[in-house]
Amino acid sequence: MFLLQAFLKEKAVDGLIPWQQQQAAAEKFQLTVSEMETVILQAGLLPARYQRNQQMISTAQQLQLFQSKVAVVGCGGLGGYILEELARLGVGQIVAIDPDVFEEHNLNRQLLSTIKLLGTAKTDAAVQRLAEINPAVKVSPVKASFGKENGRDMLGEVDLVVDAVDNIPTRLDLVEICRQMNIPLVHGAIAGWYGQVVTVYPGEDTLQKLYANWSGGKGIEAKLGNPSFTPAVAASLQVAEACKVLLGQGQSLRKRMLSVNLLNMQFDEIPL
Repeated sequence: MFLLQAFLKEKAVDGLIPWQQQQAAAEKFQLTVSEMETVILQAGLLPARYQRNQQMISTAQQLQLFQSKVAVVGCGGLGGYILEELARLGVGQIVAIDPDVFEEHNLNRQLLSTIKLLGTAKTDAAVQRLAEINPAVKVSPVKASFGKENGRDMLGEVDLVVDAVDNIPTRLDLVEICRQMNIPLVHGAIAGWYGQVVTVYPGEDTLQKLYANWSGGKGIEAKLGNPSFTPAVAASLQVAEACKVLLGQGQSLRKRMLSVNLLNMQFDEIPL
């Protein structure tokens, strides 16, 4: 370990380890890129990809993010942006859950979808995309529908769940299993020009209150549609919430919902 840390400090430039040097160190000391990233951060150095995080996230906090495990349930409109932003942020372990493949109607808004990937599993696309962005991040794909029967297995040992599902029954099952497993949840939903974000901690019934009047059928999303920009806004707000929850910083959207109206460019806070 002494030789490795000495090697890293020799290669560091102003406390930063360039990607090429991270790769070289991993090969020289027979470690994975992920293991090398942990060693770099534990040595008080910073992989150069994170240098623009420095003014708001310390090296110790960057290590905390890298040692975190987050599950993203849904890899479509919201989920694609969430997955990419978590990987760029430096969350070290990500579980990507989705049963679907890309279809042509996904192309207007889903970040991971391309013409070439039509018919490809969304979880497979997530693994490929995130490996290109940040190879140090471990992505575990789960190509299956989330439900009461299998949900606990899917969420094993995660620190946080991000809700990017597209239907209310699954969302309510998700928040109930998170309650049982004592896992915080960052909820997001979109429809047309509108979106909402709220953070739910174990023991809270925030989403149950939010959907208390739901009586079955598809949500308002089916009527209002989904443009390209609303998922990007809501997903970014969710990732900001996720970052705060993982680091224990700031004031989260706990027992209050942020309502987003992009048509009038209005953001409102609603107590729950």
